Amino acid sequence: MSMEFLVKFFGLRLGILARTLLPWLRKVKEGKIRGFGRRYFYSALASAAIGLFLTLIIFPQFEAAAAAGRTFEELFKLFTLAFGFGFGCNALVNEGGAWAEKSKGVEAASNG
Repeated sequence: MSMEFLVKFFGLRLGILARTLLPWLRKVKEGKIRGFGRRYFYSALASAAIGLFLTLIIFPQFEAAAAAGRTFEELFKLFTLAFGFGFGCNALVNEGGAWAEKSKGVEAASNG
């Protein structure tokens, strides 16, 4: 495995982890929940699949610099972009899940 792939992979994973844990920690602090529910795990898993797929498709086109050698700055740019992808994919999955739950409730109310 190349260094670039590892940077992409860990950036993506940390972005997903941050987007999963931050809302959970806030809810634990507020006393709304106690345990780590399956919903958090499933959203992180779906985000990982989507994020990895999109990252591997889009990032081979990424050119950090014209220089052949990879510097810390170039790898940091790649890491932050992958982190953003992971964070954003998890946010999209969470928002899609929330919309799906709302539409289920509207359909059940109109049928009942």
